[in-house]
Amino acid sequence: MAKETNHADWEPRIVAFLCNWCSYAGADLAGIGRLQYPPNVRIVRVPCSGRVNPLYILKAFQEGADCVLVSGCHPGDCHYISGNLVARRKFAMIKRFLEYVGIEPERVQFSWVSAAEGPRFAALIRQVTAGVKPLGPAPALVKRRE
Repeated sequence: MAKETNHADWEPRIVAFLCNWCSYAGADLAGIGRLQYPPNVRIVRVPCSGRVNPLYILKAFQEGADCVLVSGCHPGDCHYISGNLVARRKFAMIKRFLEYVGIEPERVQFSWVSAAEGPRFAALIRQVTAGVKPLGPAPALVKRRE
């Protein structure tokens, strides 16, 4: 459901929930390595991707996010044994719910990034930004202030 308006100068607001042990460390490595990626991502560090409550994702959209990314450890590498598998099940559920309420599936992303994958993190952010930009702003869940 791409919108017909031109959003050439618009930049999406992306909220990224990153696992402390792997994905956040990968983002840190990308920063230390001075790898270039779009600056429109706001990172929220969580102990484990399995701790991301689906309501956090809804709240991000309600507060004006155009895309939400949840990233954790690779399967089998979770510091909390199965937290990333729990996150994958939660993610499947919330993604179906958001599609039901009218949020495009491209606006919700899930990925695995390890602590040693700084270049992969930078590429992921570029890919997510490029995928959301043609959709335009996401007004569906934004609170109306009256």
